[in-house]
Amino acid sequence: MVGLFLAQVLMSFNVAALPVSLGGMVEAFGVPPTVVSSTIVVYGLAVAALVMVGAKLGQRIGWVLIFRVVIGLFAVSAVLMITAPSVGFAIAGQAVAGASAAIIVPSLVALIAENYHGAQQATAIGSLGSARALSGVSAFLIGGALGTWVGWRPVFGIVLAIAVAVFIFSFRLRSDGGDRSVKIDIVGAILIGLAIVLLTLGFNNLNAWGVFFAKDAAPFTIIGVSPAPLFVLVGIVLGQAFVFWTLRRMRTGQVPLVDLSVLSSPQERAAVYAMFIVVAMEAALNFSVPLYIQIVQGRSPLDTSLAMMPFNLTVFVTAMLVVRFYQRYSPRTIALFSFALTTIALLWLAFVVTNNWETLPTILGLIVFGVGQGSLVTLVFNVLVTSAPKNRAGDVGSIRGTTQNLASAVGTAVIGALLVTLLGLLVARAVLGHPELPPELLAQVDLTNINFVSNDQLRQTLEQTSASASQVDAAVAINEEVRLRTLRFGLLIMAGISAVAAVPASRLPNYRPEALDDPSQWDDA
Repeated sequence: MVGLFLAQVLMSFNVAALPVSLGGMVEAFGVPPTVVSSTIVVYGLAVAALVMVGAKLGQRIGWVLIFRVVIGLFAVSAVLMITAPSVGFAIAGQAVAGASAAIIVPSLVALIAENYHGAQQATAIGSLGSARALSGVSAFLIGGALGTWVGWRPVFGIVLAIAVAVFIFSFRLRSDGGDRSVKIDIVGAILIGLAIVLLTLGFNNLNAWGVFFAKDAAPFTIIGVSPAPLFVLVGIVLGQAFVFWTLRRMRTGQVPLVDLSVLSSPQERAAVYAMFIVVAMEAALNFSVPLYIQIVQGRSPLDTSLAMMPFNLTVFVTAMLVVRFYQRYSPRTIALFSFALTTIALLWLAFVVTNNWETLPTILGLIVFGVGQGSLVTLVFNVLVTSAPKNRAGDVGSIRGTTQNLASAVGTAVIGALLVTLLGLLVARAVLGHPELPPELLAQVDLTNINFVSNDQLRQTLEQTSASASQVDAAVAINEEVRLRTLRFGLLIMAGISAVAAVPASRLPNYRPEALDDPSQWDDA
C-alpha cells in the first residue's frame, strides 16, 4: 500500500507543482502565463487520451511489469523538467509524464480491487484521495519555499526522487503474468484519442484563436470562423462515435477498448458527471488563484503556497475522514451536502476576496471549499469502484483517469480563457474615457491586449512611453482593480457550475448503510 500511495503522490505532486512554478517558468522562459499553463493542459490531455489504451496494455502485459516501466518514464519526464532550456521542453516533459500516468491510474484501481474489499477497499480508496491532497499541500509548501529561495527546477527533483522510491517499492508488489488474449480496439483508441485531443485543444485556445470569429493568432480559419469551437464540435462528434462503436462491439461479442457496462446505471453515470465537475472546479481554482497571486500581485511562490494551504490541507484531512460517514449517510446525501458547501464557499470568496489573502474570511472560504472538495473526490470514486465487479476494475480506472484528466485540462483551459476574456472586456471599459489616460497614450500601449502582468511589469512597459507619473499610477490602479474584479467574476461563474452539479448529484446511489456491499440493493428512494 505504501508503494501505491506514493505512486498517487508522484502524479499529484507533479501536477500540483506546476501552478506553484508558474511565475518561475514565466520568468525563466520569457513567455506569457497562458503559454506556461500549456504544461498543465498537455499533461491532462495525454492522460485522458491514452488512459483507456493504458488499461488494456496493463491487462495484456501485466500490471506490475508495465507499472515499473512507466514509473521509469515518469522519472525521465522529471529530468526533462529539471533541465528544460525552453518551455517546449517543459511541455514535452509533461507529455511524457501524462503518457506514463495513463497506465499508472488504472493500475492503482486494479491493484486495490484485487487486494482490498468492503470497508478496507473504501479506506484504501480514501488513502488515494488523501495522497492526492497531501501532494497538493506538500507541493505548494515545498515548491513555494524552493521557488522563492532556490528556483522552480529543484521542485521536480523531488518528483524524480519519488519516482525512484516508487520503482523500488514496485518490487514488493505481487507479480502477474498478464493476459495475452486481451486485444486492443485500435479504432476505438483512435476515436477517443482524437476526440479528447480536439476537445482539449479547442477549449484551451478559445481565447487565443477566438471564441467564434478567428483572431490573427489562429493557425487557420474556415470562412472567418475560429478553429477552436470547430475543434470542440468535432471532438464531441468523435466522442459520440466512440460510444456507438464501443456499444456495437459489445453487442457483437467483441472486446471493446473499455467496457461501458460499468456505466450501465444512472447512478454510475451520475458519479462520472459529478467527478468531472469536481475535478474541473479544483483545477480552475488551483490555476486562477496562483495566477493572481504570483503574476498580478507579484508575490513569491511561498506566498502562493501559504495562501492555498488552508484549502489543500482541508482536502487532505476530509478525504480520509469522509469514509467514516459512509455507514450513516448515502452517497447522494453526502454529495448534495458537499456541492452545497462548495457553492457557498465560492460565492463567499467572490465577495470577500481582497489583495490580502491572509484575511480570516478568505481562509474560512478556502477551508469550507476544501471540506466539500475532499468529500466529493473520495466519494464519487468509491461509488464507481464499489458498483463494478473486480474484473472490471481496469475499466473503472480508465474511465476515472479519462474523466479526471480531461476535466483538469478543460477546467484549466476554460478558466484561463475566461479570465483573459473578462480581463480584456473590463480593461477596455475601465480605460474608455478615463481622464488621465488620453487616446494618444493608449495608442502607444494597448492595455486591452496586455495579459495578466504584475504592477512592476506594467510600470516598466509604461516607462517606455510618454506617460507621466500620474498616468502610470492611474494605469497601475486599473491593473489592480480590474484584475481583482476579474477573479471575482471567475469565482462567481465557478459557483454557478457547482450549483448545477446538484443535478447529477441527485442521481447518485441512495442505498441503505447495510446495502453498502451489494449494489443490487441500491434504490432511488
